[in-house]
Amino acid sequence: MNKIETAIKDAINTVLLEEYNFDAKEEIIVEIPKDNTHGDYSTNIAMRIVKTLRKSPKDIANNLADKLRNNSELFTEVSVAGPGFINFRVSQKLFSNVISQVLNEKDNFGKNDSGNGLKINVEYVSANPTGDLHPGHARGAAAGDSLTRLMKFSGYDVTREFYLNDAGVQIENMAKSLQIRYLNLFDIDVPFPEDGYHGQDIIDIAKQLKEEVNDKYVSENLDEYYSEFKRYGLQEETAKLKRDLDLFRVEFDVWTTESSIYKENKVTKALDKVIASGHTYEKDGALWLKTTDFGDDKDRVLIKSDKTYTYLVPDIAYHQDKFDRGFDQLVDLLGADHHGYINRLKAAIQILGYNKDQLEVDITQMAIMLKDGEEFKMSKRTGQSISLRELITEVGVDALRYFYVDRAADSPMQLDLDLAIKQSNENPVYYAQYAHARMCSILAQGEKYPKANDFSLINQEKEIELLKHINEFSNVIADAAKVRHPHKISNYIQRLASLFHSFYGQHKVLDENNEELTSQRLGLVLASKITLANALKLIGVSAPESM
Repeated sequence: MNKIETAIKDAINTVLLEEYNFDAKEEIIVEIPKDNTHGDYSTNIAMRIVKTLRKSPKDIANNLADKLRNNSELFTEVSVAGPGFINFRVSQKLFSNVISQVLNEKDNFGKNDSGNGLKINVEYVSANPTGDLHPGHARGAAAGDSLTRLMKFSGYDVTREFYLNDAGVQIENMAKSLQIRYLNLFDIDVPFPEDGYHGQDIIDIAKQLKEEVNDKYVSENLDEYYSEFKRYGLQEETAKLKRDLDLFRVEFDVWTTESSIYKENKVTKALDKVIASGHTYEKDGALWLKTTDFGDDKDRVLIKSDKTYTYLVPDIAYHQDKFDRGFDQLVDLLGADHHGYINRLKAAIQILGYNKDQLEVDITQMAIMLKDGEEFKMSKRTGQSISLRELITEVGVDALRYFYVDRAADSPMQLDLDLAIKQSNENPVYYAQYAHARMCSILAQGEKYPKANDFSLINQEKEIELLKHINEFSNVIADAAKVRHPHKISNYIQRLASLFHSFYGQHKVLDENNEELTSQRLGLVLASKITLANALKLIGVSAPESM
């Protein structure tokens, strides 16, 4: 909660305690009115406590307003409107204090403790190491990384995790595809697997392997060196994943492999725990989990009739492992094709003995790629897909990061690559970064002026509107982290840039005839710059000093 809002809430609650012996601090909501002619801030508390006080909201509001008008250090005007809204004009000193706060806190401005140290695990991307990252992965990566930045800034104890599916049929197909591409380099014609991977990356890895070992793994017996191709393919595909994610400014604290879940006997332990719960049964030679007991639309197979595990088994073990590591809350960011997986996962963790709300699953929709007005058609296995690295080369990290979090991740979106590289105000990332560059230019030109310690001359409408928005920064961060919507930050950034451009368009900052006002306005520009840079950093976008 920001300092102005806190001060207003404290003042209101003090009067409620004095007049009605009623503590309503948790119920008081203070907002900025859409129409600033009503005031700087407004509250509907009088209407929220009618049943408790058994008085009309208008009477409560009028009484509160009468008492609050006595607080001249905080309010310059208190009025009642409509059925019981209380509107406030707050003192200029409160707004000038915002500048001082930002200049004092610098990179930490906006930090808050709303997360209260909640130990939370956020898993995102978790792409199979079988090919290049594609735009769907990129959107999940941008969303997950931005979310965890927000959570860390809001006082959550966050662990960022990538789950590497390095076992199963897809890995076998990747290894077989690599083996055949390698043999092809020696003019050995071997039928390609029906579900093999046709991407250029597999061909490139095969060429790299040949350069390293020459014909060491050439054999007519495909089983002889299969394990080497699997090992090498996993090694190179995983390394490529990490390089591309690093290029995209996406970080992880933990990489957990599916194979480690098996090797450490965690699958067997979790399965034993599930069976002991009494929520399994045998049918048609298979072992089923009664997920319908917990809201799923049908029961799910755990062990197939051929005695092999379904994907659900290691996933259950993996989530049990997360809880065993002491996390209070789990958040999984999954692709749109996993929507039907949510209920069975939630059912599984309840069967393990946890509350279903301890697991939250956010679905990330695909982004339709547009260039020259036409859609890119993507198919990983035909080699026609556009990769994350190619996208970065095409439009840059900043534009991709910004565009991917500019909409809620669970909403379909179109990514216009032509707009993303356009250097005009139509491009939201250019608009935001240009605002930061303009701020830097103004500050560079104003270096000859003394630093202001007092900001009492900052009182014009455009200045106050800008300061009110800056003051809201910590609230927006806390809210975006709580509801897991990083796009709230891009919305905040656009509004901040707009308010700054509007202020700069109306008021002269550098005025040699008024050094005192110039110094104070330079303080406002610096506060705006710090806030904008902090906001951009939270979504993984750079804040250039020139453009």
